[in-house]
Amino acid sequence: MIHPIYTELTECRDCYKCVRGCPVKAIQVKDGSAVVVKDRCIYCGHCVDICPSHAKKIRGDLARVRQFVQSGRKIFCSLAPSSAAEFPFSTDSLVVALTRLGFSGVSETAIGAHLVNQAIEMYAESHDGYCPWISTACPTVVQTVRKYYPSLVDQLSKVPSPLQCHSAYLRALYGEEIGVVFIGPCIAKKVEADQSPGYPDFALTYEELNAWLLAEHIDLEQIEREVFLDPSIVPSLVPCRAGKSTLYPVEGGMIASLKWGSDPFQTHAVAISGMNQVVGTLSGMEREDQNTAFLELLACEGGCINGPVSNQGRSSASKKSLSSRYTRSRITDQGPVFDGDAAFVAKLLEQGYSLIEKHTAEVERPVSSFVSPHSEEEIDQALKLLGKRDVSDELNCGGCGYNSCREMAIAYLDGMAEMEMCVTKMRKEAQSKMDVLLRTIPVGVVIVDDQLQIVDCNSNFLKLFGDLDFPLEPSQLNLVFGLPVKRFVPFYEKFNNQFTSPSVQQYRLHYKDTFLKVTFFSVEKQHLVGALFEDITTPTVRRETVVKKAEDVIQRSLETVQQIASLLGENAAETEIMLNSLIDAFKVPPSGERDGYMQEGS
Repeated sequence: MIHPIYTELTECRDCYKCVRGCPVKAIQVKDGSAVVVKDRCIYCGHCVDICPSHAKKIRGDLARVRQFVQSGRKIFCSLAPSSAAEFPFSTDSLVVALTRLGFSGVSETAIGAHLVNQAIEMYAESHDGYCPWISTACPTVVQTVRKYYPSLVDQLSKVPSPLQCHSAYLRALYGEEIGVVFIGPCIAKKVEADQSPGYPDFALTYEELNAWLLAEHIDLEQIEREVFLDPSIVPSLVPCRAGKSTLYPVEGGMIASLKWGSDPFQTHAVAISGMNQVVGTLSGMEREDQNTAFLELLACEGGCINGPVSNQGRSSASKKSLSSRYTRSRITDQGPVFDGDAAFVAKLLEQGYSLIEKHTAEVERPVSSFVSPHSEEEIDQALKLLGKRDVSDELNCGGCGYNSCREMAIAYLDGMAEMEMCVTKMRKEAQSKMDVLLRTIPVGVVIVDDQLQIVDCNSNFLKLFGDLDFPLEPSQLNLVFGLPVKRFVPFYEKFNNQFTSPSVQQYRLHYKDTFLKVTFFSVEKQHLVGALFEDITTPTVRRETVVKKAEDVIQRSLETVQQIASLLGENAAETEIMLNSLIDAFKVPPSGERDGYMQEGS
């Protein structure tokens, strides 16, 4: 099965933005492409959000779900409570639309959240009001704990996640043979479906739901009008509507829906969102090894309303307001609201994950179980390979995506990074190669900017145009940089024409009794132009000798032609013209002729 998050290699532009953004550095750069490593990934989806070339993709499950719904089984939709902040239309319209897509019934995932709340409160009542668990509502947090903080696994909630509890409850109500499809803003829920088949069977994102509605030509706005005219077309939610637990997708919403929510200081529970804060909290717990509060940890800042596939065009304030109003309407409106199931909750507390373990696939190993520790000598050697020979070389610029050069060295040793990712190393190597090339190339080289100031040049250029008869040291060459090129090259205006030229231009230049072959090339379009000056005086002098010999041949030929003119007639004149053309082609400009350019090949 395809990993829930993967890389389209042909679209990856090795910008390392995903490496910088990944909170656990689960990105491996290989052959210039950034690949998501399944064993390290926590499925937060941040790399999908920030990839500028959209190379990070989410596995699509829509085709399989459509077949699943058409299978003839009873298929129930577990609808995430964040839908109230996602869709501009009422939940009633969405329920009608889901029914028309083929679902046998629509139930709110918040029902499972209410069951989890009951379990937490029941546990706290028998433990002096405390429940020092880490919430399992966010699958990304669960993955983070299991893979990166295995010592804290025992502190995870003793009951499954709200989605898993909801799936189990629907099966308890309507039979084990039913199917359950979750729809929400979370990529990590796909992992729950993969690892605990049936709890749920599949997980779709809001994007996939919108694509499905579009494919079936179902218009929510039109349904909204139909519902307004005839509310009776709205099927009832099963088993009924959820209440306060619909506030779960907002940071602090889980705690607010518990009895602890009445405590303004929340002395028994803490809500934290955002992966940086989550990782900091888990790291602190691992060091301190103590926790007495219930921890509501959510990977997405602000809560699930800001999930990786939620509506990015709507502000967090607007989403939070919509969610809060939706929950308030559930509390104040008339009609049955889910009030829990004590017997099922007791079963949850008694059996915990064993309630779904018989269906659960193997969980990934902690990252520490397959990553070898590295000695200081190995890390120092890797730093040297990266060009960091002492502490002053460790700039910790973050250009590679890692927070420090040391982290980058460890990633290199782990096979997660390539040396080419180090920007400063590549820049130094490029500069070094350029310096060697400029010093050793047997022609004059100059690079100028759009202000016609020298950016770089070599000694051969200064020999030709600066009247130097000895090479300059690199430090001395630096004194020339920034000077106007017209101080050295009389024909400096020729550079202006090259800034807009897309192709290489070649000329022959006669300068101070010297013949030069000049090649102009673009270094940076409309900003930097380079020129190569090759001395071709010697071959030109040889050409002059050929011309003199050709003139002698012509003279002798003309004498012969005159003797047989009567026989050749006009052919003599044509021969003279052809030979004179040959002379012109090879002729050297006289020493008194003005210096200047001639287009190469003319």
